[in-house]
Amino acid sequence: MNIKELDPESSPQAAFGARLRSAREEAGLTQDELADRMGYSSTHLSSVETGRKSPTLRLARSADTALGTGNAFERAWRVVRNLGLLEGFPQFVDVEGRAAEIRLYEVGVVPGLLQTPEYATVLADSALKRGAITNDQARECVTLVAERQSALIRTPAPLVFAVLDESCICRPIGEPAVMNAQLDRLIEFADLPNTVLQVAPFAMGARRPFDLPVTVLTLPDRSLLSYAESAQHGHLERESAFVLPILTAYHQLQAEALSQAESVAMIQQVRKGTR
Repeated sequence: MNIKELDPESSPQAAFGARLRSAREEAGLTQDELADRMGYSSTHLSSVETGRKSPTLRLARSADTALGTGNAFERAWRVVRNLGLLEGFPQFVDVEGRAAEIRLYEVGVVPGLLQTPEYATVLADSALKRGAITNDQARECVTLVAERQSALIRTPAPLVFAVLDESCICRPIGEPAVMNAQLDRLIEFADLPNTVLQVAPFAMGARRPFDLPVTVLTLPDRSLLSYAESAQHGHLERESAFVLPILTAYHQLQAEALSQAESVAMIQQVRKGTR
C-alpha cells in the first residue's frame, strides 16, 4: 500500500491528519477498523489523515472517543478551525502543547498561558468593540486560552519559564476585581513546582534584550523553536542558527530580571496598591 508522506508542520490540517494516523497506528488499528468505530467510511478517514479533507468537530470528538485520547483531537480541531488567530499562531499552539520546556517573555499584557478566564474575556471583548474580531472569534479566543492551559496539565509536566515586563502587572485590565484575581493567579503560578516567574522591571532600561514578546520552545527531542509576532503575522522559527541567539538573549534577560521572590513581592505590592 502506498502511504502518503505528510509534513505535520505544513499546516494545522496536516498536523491533525498526521496525529490521527499516528494515534491509530499506536492503537494497532487499520483505517477500516478505526473508521468503523468512529462511524465514518475508511475513504473519508483516509482523506482526513492525508490532509485532503478538513476535520469536523464531530469527527474530532469521535476520534477522541474511539482512541481514548481525552479531548486531544478536539483541541487540535480548534487549531484547524483557526478563528481570530494570527497567521502562524495555530502551528505554534500545536507545538506548544507538546513542548518539554517553554520560555516566554511578554510585554503589556499577561500571556495567555497565565491568564484567568475573566482577564482573557476582557481582552477579547475589547478587540470585539474595536471591530478587530467577530463575536464567534471572541468566544474562540477565550476558549483557546483555556485549552492551551489544559494542554499543559500532563505527565511529565513541561517546565515553564515566564518573564513578564513590569507593564504586564501595572497595566490595569478590566475592573479591579479582574486585575486582582489575575495577579493572584500569577502568584499561584510562581508557586508551582515546574514553573519560574520573573518580572523585568522598567529600571532594566536598555539592558532588556527584547522589545517585543518572544517564546522559545524545547521539544522532547531537545530541538528548539522560537515564536514571535508582528501586528499581522506570527512566525515559528525552526532553524537553530536563528533560535540559539534568541535563547542566549533569553538567558541574559533572566539574569537581569528580578528573582522569583522579588518578582512575587512586587506583584503583591501592586495587588495591595502599595506601589
